[in-house]
Amino acid sequence: MIFEGVIIGAGAFLIIGLLHPVVIKGEYHFGKRIWPAFLAAGAASIALSLFVGEIVASALLAVLGFSLLWSIGELFHQEERVRKGWYPANPRRKAAVAEKAEDEPNSSARTEQ
Repeated sequence: MIFEGVIIGAGAFLIIGLLHPVVIKGEYHFGKRIWPAFLAAGAASIALSLFVGEIVASALLAVLGFSLLWSIGELFHQEERVRKGWYPANPRRKAAVAEKAEDEPNSSARTEQ
């Protein structure tokens, strides 16, 4: 039997599952301004996957890279989820989140509805 596909599938599942809390914690501590780190790590992982000769390692590096790039969008979505109250805001950054909500047009109209 050939197990490479199952190993890649399980690795992709773990990578995606592990990046979910990384995005949440990253947004909590640093806000969306951490996105360049995700971009650099994603690009490096993808580039490295091109030079790794082992197919499973290469595939997992590519999955990691593209998952990191996907996480950039999730950082921005996470900020929105925090603003909506679905996730807790960092109390040290709470003032910045509140100020941003006040700056948005019609933000009071949305809360009154």
